[in-house]
Amino acid sequence: MPKKIRELKSLLLKAGFIYQPAKGSHSKWTHPKSPKAIIIAGKDGDDAKRYLEKQVNDALEKLKEIEEDTE
Repeated sequence: MPKKIRELKSLLLKAGFIYQPAKGSHSKWTHPKSPKAIIIAGKDGDDAKRYLEKQVNDALEKLKEIEEDTE
């Protein structure tokens, strides 16, 4: 069962990503330690697309690796 858009946003927020509004239902998420931004499109109640879930999970994994390397 796919996650909801609001769940992905919550995961990013907890990981320290910063929300920046964009056009329409799009939102941009950046992190000071991560070079890539994540663009999430859709309303909070919508099911997240598979590629979007993968993109968020990959970004969280890379951030975890970066934080482990700096310790």
